[in-house]
Amino acid sequence: MAAPLTAHELIAKHRPTLDQTLEAIRTRAYWSPHPEHPKAYGEHGSLDAAAGKAAFDAVLGTRLDLDQPGTDDWVGGEVSPYGVELGVTYPHADLDVLLPAMKAGQAVWRDAGPEARAAVCLEIVKRIGDRTHEFAHAVMHTSGQAFMMAFQAGGPHAQDRGLEAVAYAYAEQTRTPGTAEWSKPQGKRDPLNLTKTFTAVPRGIGLVIGCNTFPTWNGYPGLFASLATGNAVLVKPHPRAVLPLALTVQVAREVLAEAGFDPNLVALAAERPGEGIAKTLATRPEIRIVDYTGSTAFGDWLETNARQAQVYTEKAGVNTVLVESTDDYKGMLSNLAFSLSLYSGQMCTTPQNLLIPREGISTDQGHKSYDEVTADLARAVDGLLGDDARANALLGAIVNPDVKARLEAAAELGEVALASREIVNPEFPDAVVRTPVIVKLDATKPDDEAAYTSECFGPVSFAVAVDSAAAAVELLRRTIREHGAMTVGAYTTDPEVARAIEEACLEESAQLSLNLTGGVYVNQTAAFSDFHGSGGNPAANAALTDGAYVANRFRVVEVRRQA
Repeated sequence: MAAPLTAHELIAKHRPTLDQTLEAIRTRAYWSPHPEHPKAYGEHGSLDAAAGKAAFDAVLGTRLDLDQPGTDDWVGGEVSPYGVELGVTYPHADLDVLLPAMKAGQAVWRDAGPEARAAVCLEIVKRIGDRTHEFAHAVMHTSGQAFMMAFQAGGPHAQDRGLEAVAYAYAEQTRTPGTAEWSKPQGKRDPLNLTKTFTAVPRGIGLVIGCNTFPTWNGYPGLFASLATGNAVLVKPHPRAVLPLALTVQVAREVLAEAGFDPNLVALAAERPGEGIAKTLATRPEIRIVDYTGSTAFGDWLETNARQAQVYTEKAGVNTVLVESTDDYKGMLSNLAFSLSLYSGQMCTTPQNLLIPREGISTDQGHKSYDEVTADLARAVDGLLGDDARANALLGAIVNPDVKARLEAAAELGEVALASREIVNPEFPDAVVRTPVIVKLDATKPDDEAAYTSECFGPVSFAVAVDSAAAAVELLRRTIREHGAMTVGAYTTDPEVARAIEEACLEESAQLSLNLTGGVYVNQTAAFSDFHGSGGNPAANAALTDGAYVANRFRVVEVRRQA
């Protein structure tokens, strides 16, 4: 085992990666230091597939002792959506002991400076990356993602988002110089001379409230943004998805201690079944930053009630795809079918509403009526998921009973264009696997409006008939303004329609994807290049990642001295 590295040595080790990341977020070009393919792992200290699976299996049924202060109990109870009981128990914290202990190390962490903090964070990301195969199984068996998606989204893509947050944090903190010599001329008199120092001062303890579906991808931006800006971070995982974030905390504590910092700068807050500690934590005076991904109701509650903290939320939205015309009908259907099917639609970016003119659309295969478009899309989804093995690899498992209930209820909302069917996973027969449902609705029918203007999280989409492209744009605009959207997609060959859609998205602050027919999908974003959310509509009050996401996690404090 290699000797621990000091903060200075970590700077030397990780400065090239930090510089490359800073260049990537400047140019927005493709770049990633984290391989997406499982076979890329197994060298230079990283775990290969067999070792990663063995490491995951070894933690099942054990007590994950993080050596945290204030542990007063051991809690657990995670059951995989694939039917496996994880049996891992985690420390339950006495907050009156843990929070003061976390605060104690912040002064030294603050004084280390932005570069040292960035280097320590990058070492944490690197060690997580070395264990990507292990983390993939942890994400799979807490979120219900299929293995390859858990590997990529829960591994390299999550690590990219963490690295991205570190780079933005570093850039914002170093925008102001650390010192300045100030001299103001006074004519014939001696100039006024001052020496000034500027220090990035953390707000306090950051709280990361984890989500069930993407514990690492959604958890890492807030964790690393707060840590890199000098704040201690308390991680409160979703009760059904503790393991990936508990392992993350374990790695972070090890790296901090080895680099000479207080490991209590990062800690875990696991909860007893039904305890619901998020509200208690979020309103404690020690908590000065809150990062949250989840339901609109609780996100709104946090924004209203956690008034002592800077609150960053990613909530629910009604994602829309407007279909007006296309010059690649087959490619459009294939792209949409994949977007609707991936991870059983359990993504905050999955399209829900498909706005289609009732008179149909023009395509490279001739005019297609509304009924033809919906029927052809249904056939495309059926074709994509017709083989059960491929379907299991794309769909994963339904993450919780609420999603299953919404899926089953959706068929009663209108005419079903594509019925959901049950698929058996031979490796995990207890997994609940369902194909998507597509329901026809009409924008002119008041009874249908309640369905398509509410988020129906899961594998449910509505093919909404609209009177015209102009009516579709107006409905899109209203939906974003009133209900929010993480993503908007559109298909059109008409420059005027494209311009109207783009203008609506610019005015309502929604991220737009136009005419995607290849291997890039509306519900996928690339770190260092794409912004996830905008912070400008009700779906989220922050974007992953931009300067605003990190800049208010610290304040610059100036000390002036007579020169």
